[in-house]
Amino acid sequence: MDARVLLRHVLKCTAARLAGWPEQRLSAREWEDYRALVERRVAGEPVAYLVGEREFFGRNFMVTPAVLIPRPDTELLVELALAHFSGEPRLRLLDMGTGSGALAVTLALELEGADVTALDRSREALWVAMANAAKLGASVSFVQSDWFSGLGEERFQLIVANPPYIAAADPHLEEGDLRFEPRTALAAGPAGLDDLAEIIAGTPHHLEPGGWLFLEHGYDQAMSVRSLLADAGFAAITSWKDLGGIERVSGGRWLGRA
Repeated sequence: MDARVLLRHVLKCTAARLAGWPEQRLSAREWEDYRALVERRVAGEPVAYLVGEREFFGRNFMVTPAVLIPRPDTELLVELALAHFSGEPRLRLLDMGTGSGALAVTLALELEGADVTALDRSREALWVAMANAAKLGASVSFVQSDWFSGLGEERFQLIVANPPYIAAADPHLEEGDLRFEPRTALAAGPAGLDDLAEIIAGTPHHLEPGGWLFLEHGYDQAMSVRSLLADAGFAAITSWKDLGGIERVSGGRWLGRA
């Protein structure tokens, strides 16, 4: 499958074209380009970085080594936002650590009339996200910020985040695609909970009463995240399972201080 994806990229053709014309010979330049990509893939470089894009929620997003590669599990955040806020007039939504912008752009396109803000501490990541918003015709405001530090007193009805949540010493960071993805978008302290805890602690200052926070996290972190949400005063705390049956997103509703 990877070989076919790379060949389609070099030939700039569809899968149907590739299947329908198997006898087509590559030019010397095409063969050289294809061989170079195959060698990079053999060395472990992710296909998404090699072809420069990845599909998310039915749309193709540009990706570079400056951003995390969008994954199907993260689509659960979109589904939860749609389930809770479809039809909500003048929704104010914040995507924290936007990376490629896949979440922010998708939600801006799926939630008609939503006022979407996306932040990231990385300027290079914001360039990618802005390019994706422009390409797909999404209206999103972008802010360079280390979590909430650049938001002033702004408040939102919905905050979503797919933050770093892998333990810093996790051996998986040295395996597969993760070796090539930005470490700052993956690892977060000894237990992988540092950024999750910081977001949960700061959210009450930026969430309207009655608003929701949805957080993606690791396969074994749901209980810890629920505990952090409870300690921060959230209500209706729940965890939702991904397509593999793993509790992948946890969240809660902020009702305001009594």
